[in-house]
Amino acid sequence: MKVCIYGAGAIGGWIGTHLAQQGCSLSAVARGATLEALQQNGLVLLQGDQEIRTSLIARENPADLGVQDLVIVAVKAPAMADVAQRIRPLIGPNTVVLTAMNGVPWWFLQGFGGALSGTTLQSVDPSGLIAQHIPADQVIGCVVHSSCSVDMPSVIRHHFGNGLILGEPTGADSPRLRDLVALLGQAGFNATASAQIQKDVWYKLWGNMTINPISAFTGATTDVILDDPLVRGFVSSVMLEAKAIGERIGIPIAQTPEDRHAVTRKLGAFRTSMLQDVDAGKPVELDALVASVRELGQLTGVATPFTDALLGLSRLHARGLGLYPQP
Repeated sequence: MKVCIYGAGAIGGWIGTHLAQQGCSLSAVARGATLEALQQNGLVLLQGDQEIRTSLIARENPADLGVQDLVIVAVKAPAMADVAQRIRPLIGPNTVVLTAMNGVPWWFLQGFGGALSGTTLQSVDPSGLIAQHIPADQVIGCVVHSSCSVDMPSVIRHHFGNGLILGEPTGADSPRLRDLVALLGQAGFNATASAQIQKDVWYKLWGNMTINPISAFTGATTDVILDDPLVRGFVSSVMLEAKAIGERIGIPIAQTPEDRHAVTRKLGAFRTSMLQDVDAGKPVELDALVASVRELGQLTGVATPFTDALLGLSRLHARGLGLYPQP
């Protein structure tokens, strides 16, 4: 099976390494220092006391790799427009595109959302460019419940978590979905199929959309954020707005914000991915995590004053660092 990682960072490298161990023919699209490191050293996964080294073919131009059976898109949302314009040489008529990304994806309302079904979210895909270049009927969504980081280019460290939830955007129980879940299970992941992947996306977002940006502009770890009662109250208010939006589009969340805070606390004190991006001078995923929720609030008639405040403060901070587009 030919598998290509588009975005050989923390999550892409982690998944790709395990699939290579299962005998998949692994390749990667990369640039700069990451490309050079992959070509010289291959992928290195540090997992507990293990060091797993994997050889692969790494190229900057996707056309050099040709059509794949599986393309794993594991980039940050701000990179997706560029990825969409370059990815087509990897995609044949039977290629599966697995999106392992945070936040609301461009395909979120494809085959789902009642009256909003088929709507293009301007905050995520403003020109429709991504949808134009990546056929929705070849996408399988993936929600990742794992913490990984990049020690240096091509060297990935797995911290905790092993869960991958997969689903067709339409909710179909397809043979390709079952096959991919089985393959990932054989590769050592806790892989499960979802009948409504949007609900799993939304539930993960329910925690990420607040803690990530707050950590980014305060520099605080998750435990410090939740230990401050005023900040925790603000977080809960944002979450209640998102919960109301979810109910309007058919993905209700049964929990309270405090229930979710308890889940987050169990993960201990950690630096979120968005805080790591700020530290590394990389663009932040505010559109996929926060602006998309604000837009869905506008589309469903749910007022979002707390979400608006979170987005405004977050983008002001990120713009000052050159990590978010100017208006």
